[in-house]
Amino acid sequence: MNKEKSKKRVVIAMSGGVDSSVSAALLQEQGFEVIGISMQVWDYGKFAAAEGEKFDTCCSLDDIHDARRVAEQLGIPFYVVNFEDEFEDLVIKDFVDEYLKGRTPNPCVRCNQWIKFELLLKKARGLGADFIATGHYARTLRDDTGRFHLLKGVDQTKDQSYFLFTLTQEQLAMTLFPLGEMTKTQVRALAARYNLRVAEKGESQEICFVPDNDYVRFIEEERGKELLSGNIVDRSGKILGRHRGTYRYTIGQRRGLGIAHPEPLHVLELNAETKEVVVGPKDALFSHGLVAANTNWINPAPDAAIVATCKIRYRHQPVSCTVKPLPCSRVEVRFAEREKSVTPGQAVVFYEGDTVLGGGWIEKAVDGCW
Repeated sequence: MNKEKSKKRVVIAMSGGVDSSVSAALLQEQGFEVIGISMQVWDYGKFAAAEGEKFDTCCSLDDIHDARRVAEQLGIPFYVVNFEDEFEDLVIKDFVDEYLKGRTPNPCVRCNQWIKFELLLKKARGLGADFIATGHYARTLRDDTGRFHLLKGVDQTKDQSYFLFTLTQEQLAMTLFPLGEMTKTQVRALAARYNLRVAEKGESQEICFVPDNDYVRFIEEERGKELLSGNIVDRSGKILGRHRGTYRYTIGQRRGLGIAHPEPLHVLELNAETKEVVVGPKDALFSHGLVAANTNWINPAPDAAIVATCKIRYRHQPVSCTVKPLPCSRVEVRFAEREKSVTPGQAVVFYEGDTVLGGGWIEKAVDGCW
């Protein structure tokens, strides 16, 4: 048998950063037939020309060039796929719509769900790939029954399993996370050992399609300044001031309210229908639980309440909770202790130890007892 034909083929999503570049080198070293693909999801040339600036974000044209050079260095095939239209429809439109509905979206989860592990996985299958790989800090495990599990990355400071809770069994069966057992320090050391040109490259911090981090301007430019101005009110409905758009605020925000008040006020609720920003004291930010919708369970959904831990945003420390399944893929979550700033539009992700059980999208905070 031809030795080359016996190799497993893997498509690696290359962002031009150190993580995906090291992942590609590791897979090659492990004997895989590696194909690199970068996704063009946004027209940075148009944005940069308008602003006269160069932006350092993931998935930019400079990143694609870096990915191509790494692929050339490794001697692997490299392709660029244009997903601009799909990204606009599935991620950017959702991002803007959510803000205009008074919610705070997480486009990175949506990108993983619809772009990387849907469209890119389909492209990988078209290239005859056995697997798709990414530079996420996460792990997979196949148990004795043949079912797959998603686990946190070993490096708890870099763990990205939160962004992957939408993965299905079929997707996990075709997914490799080469960095899951490593720390960022070890990855940097490997990049130096492989002499990769991106070994010292910094990390992108902002959302790729909002490279200057000005969400307000981005939303207004996308929707032609569809302002949702209205009143800032307290919990009793008393008008305290005016605002120029509910999308300018997020739950827990204190600064920028422009209200003189005896005590600090925080944003408690955003009501896009009434165009009201509801504010109140810090203590009112704490909730006993939440309701989430569109829940995805990586393994069979529980048929009764379970005890788990959960994160209500990426940088949130996991907290003990009880998760009660509701009809129509919804759940009600009760925290062991009240939690601050439950934010509609964000994801809540459930864990058992290092294992991701699943997650859903927060609809509202709740108080009181079951």
